[in-house]
Amino acid sequence: MVGLKLFRTDATKSGVTEVTPRLAEAEADVQGLVEANMETLLGVRFLASEYGTGPVHGGRIDSLGLDENGSPVIVEYKRGVDAGVINQGLFYLSWLVDHRAEFEHLVRDRLGVTAASQVRWSGPRLICIAGDFTRYDVHAVREHRRSIDLVRYRLFGSDLLGLETVASVSGGTRVARQARRQAVARAAVGVQAASMVELASAVDEALLGLGDGVNRVERKQYRAYQRLRNFACVCPPQRSKLLVYLKVDPKDVDLVPGFTRDVSGLGHHGTGDLEVQLRTPRDVERAQDLFRASYAAA
Repeated sequence: MVGLKLFRTDATKSGVTEVTPRLAEAEADVQGLVEANMETLLGVRFLASEYGTGPVHGGRIDSLGLDENGSPVIVEYKRGVDAGVINQGLFYLSWLVDHRAEFEHLVRDRLGVTAASQVRWSGPRLICIAGDFTRYDVHAVREHRRSIDLVRYRLFGSDLLGLETVASVSGGTRVARQARRQAVARAAVGVQAASMVELASAVDEALLGLGDGVNRVERKQYRAYQRLRNFACVCPPQRSKLLVYLKVDPKDVDLVPGFTRDVSGLGHHGTGDLEVQLRTPRDVERAQDLFRASYAAA
């Protein structure tokens, strides 16, 4: 983002004009813009702004939300570079984990009983949005066992916003990719045929291999692959196929019966309007371009 140059083309004059990037005038401007469009920008449903943590704790959380997988989310903002944003966010995240009932009550009031019953406490998230981060911030994030995303913003002109994920880590201990593949296979042994085990492992490898910033979130009904937002959700293998849901507009895809399907408006586990049905390793190869398109859109 720092090195990104954006140009506005002018077809009538056959020229281009550079749109100069800038920081917001105030931190509140960034916060207001994100809160008003949180689900579109971050895949997070907005719950509250400047949420008070009580007289003992004595703080105010910039934004509270709930992500696509039911994980509680704290969003902290800084106009420019601020070495304290991560520690401040972690301070609030600890408070949140200790006040689960209060958060679930807030979800129930804003989003309903069903959403409150599906809150997932195994991976609460912290998203820090700032003008920039130092290399020490990036290192610190990778040392924590929390789900943390560092997001750099820039404003371009009067109506363009750019967001760039600088660092993203999922909570828990990191394991080698091969170990993750083996874990996926072991989970399915005794339940699915060997071919489905191999297919699930191949899909896991393909999705994790799309970039360093891919995090995997385990839910009972599906496994989400996340790059700040979900870009793929994989359901448990069926007897003869594996269903993957992608954040790709079905209108932009030449749908193939038995392989791709428009499920916008249809109920299903996970998120995404394009259903991809995988039966063989060849199907995984056919789906690679769709995987990459969904990853890029996230």
